[in-house]
Amino acid sequence: MLLTPNAMSRRMRLGLYTTTGLIGLFLLLPIVFIVLLSFGSSQWLVFPPPGWTLKWYGQFFSNPDWMNAAVASLKVAVLTTVFAVALGLPTAFALVRGRFPGRELLYGLFTLPMIVPLVIIAVAVYALFLKLGYTGTMFAFVVSHVIVALPFTIISIINSLKLFDQSIEDAAVICGASRLQAVFKVTFPAIRPGMVAGALFAFLVSWDEVVLSVMMASPTLQTLPVKMWTTLRQDLTPVIAVASTLLIGLSVLVMVIAAVVRRRSETRA
Repeated sequence: MLLTPNAMSRRMRLGLYTTTGLIGLFLLLPIVFIVLLSFGSSQWLVFPPPGWTLKWYGQFFSNPDWMNAAVASLKVAVLTTVFAVALGLPTAFALVRGRFPGRELLYGLFTLPMIVPLVIIAVAVYALFLKLGYTGTMFAFVVSHVIVALPFTIISIINSLKLFDQSIEDAAVICGASRLQAVFKVTFPAIRPGMVAGALFAFLVSWDEVVLSVMMASPTLQTLPVKMWTTLRQDLTPVIAVASTLLIGLSVLVMVIAAVVRRRSETRA
C-alpha cells in the first residue's frame, strides 16, 4: 500500500514526537523519582514510597547543618555570578572588538575550562590554595567556581555583541554622546539578554558544582552538594532527596527566568 506524501509526513511527525517524548521521559524520570522520594514516609530511599509525609522537609529546614550548607551555596553562587559577569563583560568586549595579536589564542584560553576535565582543574586549584592557605574559605570557593563559570558568561556576552549592530553605537557618538555613554546607554541595553543569560549560566554552574566544592570544603564551610555527598557516604536518609529537590527547583526557576527574559527581548525586537 502506497502512502501519500501527506500521510508519510504525518507518520514521520508522529515518529519524531514519540521519540522525543520517550527521550524526555527517560531524562525526567530520575528527577521525578527524587521529588517523590522526598515526600516518602520511609526512613530510607525506597521507591515506591509506602506513604507520604512532609517530615523530611521539616528535618531539613530545622537542621542547622543543612541550612548553613544551603545558605553557603547561595552565597557562593551569587558571588560567582557577580564576579563572572564583572570579568566576562570587559573580556567579551576585548575579544569581539579588540584588534591585537593572539586574540583567537586568548579566546581559546578563556574557554579551556569547558574542555579540561573538571577533576584536573579541582586538583590544580586545590594545590594552589593549599599552598596559599586559603582552602576552606569563601574566597577559595568563589575563585574556583568563577574559573569554570566564566567561559559560559563570556560566550553568552560574545554572542550578543556579535549580533549587535555597532553602527547604532557610532550614531550615538556622532549625535554628541561620548563613547562610554554610548556603551552604557545603547550597547549595554541591547546586549542585556546575553548578560542575563551569562549570569544565569554562572549561577547554575556554581549552584550545582560538587567536584570543586568537595576539594575546597572544610568542616566549617560546605555547600549543599558537598553536604549531600558526605551524608550519602553515611546514610541514605530522605533528607538527601529533599536537598536534591531544592537544588532542582531553584535550577528550574532560573531556567524559567531565562526563558522569560529571552521571550521579552524577542518581543521588544
